[in-house]
Amino acid sequence: MPAGEDSLAHRRHVFSRLIPQSLYSLTNRLDLEKIFGRKAPLHVDLGCGDGSFLCTLAQRLPDRNFLGIERLSSRIRISAHKAASLDNVRLLQIESAYAVRHLLPAGSVERVYLLFPDPWPKRRHHRRRVVTPDFLNSVHSALEENGAIHIATDDLDYFGKIKGIAGSNPGFVIGDADRDLPPTKFGRIFRQKGATIYWLALRKISPVT
Repeated sequence: MPAGEDSLAHRRHVFSRLIPQSLYSLTNRLDLEKIFGRKAPLHVDLGCGDGSFLCTLAQRLPDRNFLGIERLSSRIRISAHKAASLDNVRLLQIESAYAVRHLLPAGSVERVYLLFPDPWPKRRHHRRRVVTPDFLNSVHSALEENGAIHIATDDLDYFGKIKGIAGSNPGFVIGDADRDLPPTKFGRIFRQKGATIYWLALRKISPVT
């Protein structure tokens, strides 16, 4: 195959990983079977960044569908190139909290990953943190029975706040996260700096009342 045709094919694969506007609405739940072209358990990476974690895990688990959600267009483009050869990955450029609340169908997700969200360390910025009681209620709704969200942060204060919010939600039980997950870009950076990484998993156990 001529080099130009190979490059064109790659670009087509890259664009095919991005969910086109024609396949979703900001006011309707995603049609996951149409988006992925198959029915399979769904894993969602919130703030997927450069896609390294998402794509490595998608390669490990080809029988799962993977949805990467990222707000920044530069990161989405990098993720799309990494996912070009992975049929089980799709990407959506949007705010994570909005996607969880408005776009993920109820009971549709086996596992959610929220790895190293911005801790907004200054007190006056804490309201910008993604993990709130309303956010966890939305995650709970999106998760299937016994589904889980895995969270990691290097910020001890934020970790304590997350545990407090989670402990007040009767729909989750707090446990240890899966430590055998692939590294993220930020995870590698924090480990190289010798930072402590705090993990937890929240498993859905009952309806939110």
